[in-house]
Amino acid sequence: MRIAVTGSQGQLGQALYDRNQGYEMLRIDLPEHDITDIAAIVPLLQAFSPDVILHAAAMTDVDGCERDPDAAFHINVTGTRNMVAAALEVNCPLVYISTDYVFDGSQELPYCEYDQVNPLSVYARTKWLGEQIVRQHASRHYIVRIAWLYGAGPRNFVRTVLRLAKERGQMTMVTDELGSPTNANDVADALYQLIRMPAYGTFHLPNAGVCSRFEWASTILDYSEISGVVVHPSTNYQRLAQVPKQVALRNFMGAEVGIVMRPWQEALREYLGSS
Repeated sequence: MRIAVTGSQGQLGQALYDRNQGYEMLRIDLPEHDITDIAAIVPLLQAFSPDVILHAAAMTDVDGCERDPDAAFHINVTGTRNMVAAALEVNCPLVYISTDYVFDGSQELPYCEYDQVNPLSVYARTKWLGEQIVRQHASRHYIVRIAWLYGAGPRNFVRTVLRLAKERGQMTMVTDELGSPTNANDVADALYQLIRMPAYGTFHLPNAGVCSRFEWASTILDYSEISGVVVHPSTNYQRLAQVPKQVALRNFMGAEVGIVMRPWQEALREYLGSS
């Protein structure tokens, strides 16, 4: 199988490369390749002739999207339009990576794949617009929503907590923002399982379970056996973007085809043990 991966230098893109199961892979990322340049990206995909495109590239800086909505739209919407055009040209399925932030967090029960969305931020709205483009124009597609991703590289929540523990010996984390910490390796494995079947549609594939940012940080320190660090609880974190306070994604459609995500605690412990 020939696979094209956008955002190949990001956390999920790197995990897809590291967990590659013998597939031939075209890695697409800046500065060599720009998904917003349709005149360049479509011929690139035509020359490679992939069996599937995994579109993980996005502007994911949530507050940065608020500061520069044009850039967010250009990358997350126009870039996705271009990848759909490429998929149609080479006649292959498209996997679009989306986010739990398309929901507003007002629902008490876990969100199923086809529950009503209500994006609150520029980032969330552009990702939702990307979903709509994929649904409307890519006849064979997988839309995969994930949450609170961490993986290879120096910049993610886990690395930030470990850095703050070392540099300051204390930190403040919110208790009223709930989500599912998700190991990029687990998502990569699930995607490889998903693309081997024609089960097209929308999927929720975070690690199982939810926690607060406070609980996540505390668990990171516990699993890393770091003592003496104070994690202050807070409900007063101010940020530019409005984000949902609590989103639990229910993996209903994935489980229907045999894709079950393990608990976030188990995935985190493995990540810390191997990093």
